[in-house]
Amino acid sequence: QLQLVESGGGLVQPGGSLRLSCAASKFRLDYYSIGWFRQAPGKEREGVSCISSSGGSTNYADSVKGRFTISRDNAKNTVYLQMNSLKPEDTAIYYCAAVSSRVCVLWQRPYDYWGPGTQVTVSS
Repeated sequence: QLQLVESGGGLVQPGGSLRLSCAASKFRLDYYSIGWFRQAPGKEREGVSCISSSGGSTNYADSVKGRFTISRDNAKNTVYLQMNSLKPEDTAIYYCAAVSSRVCVLWQRPYDYWGPGTQVTVSS
């Protein structure tokens, strides 16, 4: 079974940057589209960004467009989420998820495999 682990979270000041990583084990990521989701306290989990299995297509939530960039390195079996100009409202647990599809979407239901999450806190 595909296993995913996120890393790179932490505490950062507003306006700062973080790069999250989603590393896979047990199986290659080449055939999976990957999504990043987040859940803030008291809120539902929401889609942040996703990237197709080939890396040729990406999607972003309106709230992060222009600030976050998703990328993948299939040779390293890893997907990244570069987060710039962070805001306090970006504070959440961030999860990566995988779906065996060439197309990525920003809603949760299609995704079969999930990592345990990494905490991102944006605060001064």
